[in-house]
Amino acid sequence: MKRILIYLLIALLPLGLSAQRFNSLGSNISNNGNTGGFGSGEVFNPFHNQRDTTKSGDVIVPKDIRQWHIDEMMGTPIPVNADTLQHLYQNWHMTEGMNGEYNYLGNMGTPRQSRIFFNRPSNTKYDFMLPFDYFFTRPGEFFFIDTKSPYTNISYNESGDKVTGDDRVRVYFASNAGSKFGIGFLFDYLYGRGQYDNQSTAYMNFSLFSYYKSDKYNYHLLASRYHMKLTENGGIVNDEYITKPENTDGSSSNFGTSDIPVHFDQTWNRNEVYTAYFTHNYNFGFYKQVAKSLSGDSLTNEITRLITERDKEQPVTASDSAIVAELSDSLGARIKQSDDDAEYERRFINVARITHTADFITNRHEFINYDPPTNYYATNYLRYDSINKINYFGIKNTLALSLSEGFSKWAIANITAYASYDYNKYTIPDTMPNGLEYRGKYGEHTLSVGGIIESNRSEYFKYKLRGETAISGEDLGSFLLEGSGEANFKLLRQDIQFKGRAFVKNNRPSFFYRHFHSEHYWWDKNNLDKEFRTRIEGEFSIKRWRTKLKAGVENIKNYTYLANHSTPNSSGNGYLSNISVAQESDNIQVLSATLNQDFKFGIFHLDTELTYQKTSNSNVLPLPELNAYANMYLKFKIAKVLNTEIGADVRYFTSYYANDYSPELGQFCQQNPADKIEIGNYPVVNVYANFLLKQTRFYVMYYHVNEGTGKMNYFLAPHYPINPGTLWLGLSWNFYN
Repeated sequence: MKRILIYLLIALLPLGLSAQRFNSLGSNISNNGNTGGFGSGEVFNPFHNQRDTTKSGDVIVPKDIRQWHIDEMMGTPIPVNADTLQHLYQNWHMTEGMNGEYNYLGNMGTPRQSRIFFNRPSNTKYDFMLPFDYFFTRPGEFFFIDTKSPYTNISYNESGDKVTGDDRVRVYFASNAGSKFGIGFLFDYLYGRGQYDNQSTAYMNFSLFSYYKSDKYNYHLLASRYHMKLTENGGIVNDEYITKPENTDGSSSNFGTSDIPVHFDQTWNRNEVYTAYFTHNYNFGFYKQVAKSLSGDSLTNEITRLITERDKEQPVTASDSAIVAELSDSLGARIKQSDDDAEYERRFINVARITHTADFITNRHEFINYDPPTNYYATNYLRYDSINKINYFGIKNTLALSLSEGFSKWAIANITAYASYDYNKYTIPDTMPNGLEYRGKYGEHTLSVGGIIESNRSEYFKYKLRGETAISGEDLGSFLLEGSGEANFKLLRQDIQFKGRAFVKNNRPSFFYRHFHSEHYWWDKNNLDKEFRTRIEGEFSIKRWRTKLKAGVENIKNYTYLANHSTPNSSGNGYLSNISVAQESDNIQVLSATLNQDFKFGIFHLDTELTYQKTSNSNVLPLPELNAYANMYLKFKIAKVLNTEIGADVRYFTSYYANDYSPELGQFCQQNPADKIEIGNYPVVNVYANFLLKQTRFYVMYYHVNEGTGKMNYFLAPHYPINPGTLWLGLSWNFYN
């Protein structure tokens, strides 16, 4: 088997030698083994150089990088592909998501909600940040990086002009001090001026990160500050300005999107957020001399070294069969020598680990409405809007003890026991019985214990089981049981991967579903029942066929949502807004199935994603039955160096009564049952040219190229039209120095 692998690798490597570059299979941690440097998709090979750097004075700058996310509870690194792929880069900035599966308010960075129910978080305490997950990043989604040279990425995306255009600037820097310690920062600034009146977004994030990795001690640190200001316009006053402009004054030739009347003026939602996350662990174990073998990364590195040495004397081509045979024999001899002489290395064997994780967040939320429209709200609860502010502070500490898999023949799985203490403090507007207004304070705490059993040693079967329950505090009785597994096998000579996941959750609704006080909405509902959810889903994928099929079903008892109780105003024209929390006592079932199928014929590519959903109660939980995305493009190289993708993509969903949006809550909610409208059944088409040149990605895209065709029902949220046809430009540049 080893000799077959040798011949295969040596037969393929000369193809790369003609371009004088190698891709080291072990240079980038990834889930699927793909290699890639930032932007170029190439990994620098320090062994190969056409010039003598000792004579010319040139400096070799290594570009090997590795990236990972972390498990937020245990701080375990999760290898991921580098966030620098060319494919779909033109969609990276889009608020509706890479495949267009989110509803949002039309302007870049505005609140959004996934139309795919299984992609929505099933439980969160960050209610005000949930619609802003396009910009707000949790520690488990942050990219940590290990780089052999200081690395900087600068990205810029822009559209339109200085009046209605959008801009986003992102700077990511990382550097290492040795192989164990790394530090860096992320600066992210978004400014969406908005093509409709009073809809601008202005967000800024500055994050610092650091990590240390060694055999015994490891830590990850991430500290972030977010400033997020959103101008609220309440949607347009008449949808016919979009769907039937001939029925309005919008049919005038000099009438633009910014001239369409909206509900709100001088109205803002503002969030100031600070987060700090720190996880560290200490490993207990021993060092052991273990035999080395030339397999995997070491085998690839040895092949590279041998061919590089030979190439210095005489370049190797695919036709040099004598040289290929000689290298094969040489490498075979090295492997045999390694097996016979049993070369050893000193390796740390992990027996147990103790982990501590601290997660801190503070959020100051404010709704500012200097000029509220008349006959819009049903009730006014506060005389002084100066106290219409909400503060949230939360800190969670988790302590875990783990026994490691594989340190002895009896250790067949990783076993972890943990305890978490979660403290949350809330400050919201309140009133005394005598009518005096003040800001009330609420505090809640929960102590939970749990355990995890998982195994990752086998490449054919992996699994993870987790259980957790609250043993004291306000969430007493809440529990979670979940499991996931992965199996890899062959069927009809095809490599098949199956992934399964299931959970049972019994959670109390979050604080803001139980208590919310503001100028126009007010409720206290301590009697809400726990929400009981069960889900099971599975996924089959066949890599060679480019096929992935995922299906699942979920049952929800006591589904908790924001209900719309708006009532007709006194004039009988329009409705007075009134929103509160409600629970559906009957069970709600959601069935979902997603098929990803990609096609390739030479340079022609067609990537498709089709999702079918069915909800048993569309009044309470509305979902589109069909959500589709297709991307058709040509992929080729220009002058052998410029990687090019030219094509068009389309996103589409069937008509349904989608959730409305409440500016004062900053959340998606149920539509007014007496005045519902459907959105959907309108495709949005974009055309683009996407390029990759060495370390630089750039694109040009025309968004919504089909504007003005068909029914013109281009809404992704009720009464919030998306932008008309817009030209987008983007650039991402990587520096290694």
